Amino acid sequence: MSITIKGLSHYYPNGKRALTDINLEIPSGMFGLLGPNGAGKSTLMRILVTLMEPSEGQIDVCGYDIRTQRKEVRRILGYLPQDFRFFARYKVREFLEYAAALSGMTNSSERGKAVDAMLEQVGLYEARDRYAQNLSGGMKRRLGIAQALIHKPKVLVVDEPTTGLDPEERIRFRNLLSEASSKDTTIILSTHIVGDISSSCTEMAMLNHGHVMFRGSPAGMLKETEGKVWRLKVTNEQYAEINQKYAVISTIPNGLGWDIQVVAKSIPGYDAVSYPPNLEHAYVYFMEIKDKD
Repeated sequence: MSITIKGLSHYYPNGKRALTDINLEIPSGMFGLLGPNGAGKSTLMRILVTLMEPSEGQIDVCGYDIRTQRKEVRRILGYLPQDFRFFARYKVREFLEYAAALSGMTNSSERGKAVDAMLEQVGLYEARDRYAQNLSGGMKRRLGIAQALIHKPKVLVVDEPTTGLDPEERIRFRNLLSEASSKDTTIILSTHIVGDISSSCTEMAMLNHGHVMFRGSPAGMLKETEGKVWRLKVTNEQYAEINQKYAVISTIPNGLGWDIQVVAKSIPGYDAVSYPPNLEHAYVYFMEIKDKD
């Protein structure tokens, strides 16, 4: 395994726990970390990239202990944080040159070639002389991934990279990540957007309130949700009753009432028909229903 996490917990000085007993094996390739805002994803990412010390537990990153071999871990890491910032005075190519130099690329000729190749790869070569702060949101994210990839890291961590992007830029960004992933590279994609996981990752984990709720494949998550999604036609009065008791995730008016989809273990007393789940249904099931009576 590329990354092994055992018994990881983190709590703040006020005693609040952000992570509780996290145990994960993260292989090479694209790995999705899914969960709502506040689930503990960013805390876990910051620990993995050595910006925070874990309170408890052990983490092995490509054979290096994250507590005792922080320099070695940092050499093999690329990181795109959620709140990534650019230096206002730098143009696109200048910024990437600077990032490459910071990553240890000391040969100026080789560094220049690598920078140009990376700008081509992320579709920013034509914008190389523009100031980074003046790029569109999607272009800024692409420049962010370029600085994280420029030194060819073994592990790439990206935190909420597609938030705020339009659908076209979101797809483009996910494709860039897919192209960068390989059997020798681990990419951890942290997101609260279900579509980012379903379209990119073959392995994933789901966090909520600092706990791992699921670990496996998106297909495995769907399998566990089979028989938990229901479709039914209801009157206005019935809809009000069901909406108070169950997780209603889709409502369509039908003239006399509503066609609705509900995620629940069962819907007794209603004429409900089982419906094939998608990953959004599975997300609701694991977040709100699975471990509740």
